[in-house]
Amino acid sequence: MIDIVHEYWRAYLFTDGYSITGAAMTLWLLIVSLSIGFVLAVPLAVARASDNPCLRGPVWLYTYVFRGVPLYVQLLIIYSGIYNLEFVRSSELLGPFFREGINCAILAFALCTCAYTTEIFAGAIRSIPHGQVEAARACGMSAFTLYRRIVIPQALRLALPVYSNEVVLMLHATTLAFTVTVPDILKVARDVNSATYASFEAFSIAAVIYAVIAFTLISLFRVAERRLLAFTRA
Repeated sequence: MIDIVHEYWRAYLFTDGYSITGAAMTLWLLIVSLSIGFVLAVPLAVARASDNPCLRGPVWLYTYVFRGVPLYVQLLIIYSGIYNLEFVRSSELLGPFFREGINCAILAFALCTCAYTTEIFAGAIRSIPHGQVEAARACGMSAFTLYRRIVIPQALRLALPVYSNEVVLMLHATTLAFTVTVPDILKVARDVNSATYASFEAFSIAAVIYAVIAFTLISLFRVAERRLLAFTRA
């Protein structure tokens, strides 16, 4: 194993000499997809928790579909299925986008995590005491100001413990990226296995890297929870 680490550690961590690979690619996929999913999930969660069925219905359908279909199937549809459509291949914008595996992986991961994050945030919005909302309305706050100052900040804090689990699950989900030729940690491990036939060593190194990233993320979220949720402790 020492020989494999000495020879391939750069590929496992950040580059193979030609492009970004390994842990750097995995973290890039994770950060970008989570960022897109988070930004989209906040307004969708507000609509999901709304009493208006015209707002709530389409968001429910979106979250139902993307939480019900396996992520691997979604990735195959986006990477292989959409590009086979004639109008996509002939488009100067869509064709190059869906031809790149990393673009398809980010899109699939972002849409999937957005669906789960929307339900997490919507549940947190519903859990906010109704008295606070009524008090804000009595003070003359508009709906936009109410959500900006009262509802969304509290909902994000309350959703933090559950959202941390979603982040770790998305880290695990990035292992599917190698199926669309993205050189993430697992892709590097498979290439090392093919070159050395040392399956145990190749995949054990990948497992250790994933575990270190996961434990680091969990620790960061625990620190954030202690700071942001201090008001909930007696």
